[in-house]
Amino acid sequence: MLRWAFLFLIIALIAGVFGFFGIVEAATSIAKIVFFIFLILFIVSLITGRRA
Repeated sequence: MLRWAFLFLIIALIAGVFGFFGIVEAATSIAKIVFFIFLILFIVSLITGRRA
């Protein structure tokens, strides 16, 4: 569990550094696009299912 806490600490520090510089707007738009792509792929995989 200590490894996970340390990993999240590093991620939070990196996100904080990006927040101070203006990269947040670009990262937010990229995250939205990637989220919707994966959401569409998830819905398609639910509809088609796994037919054996």
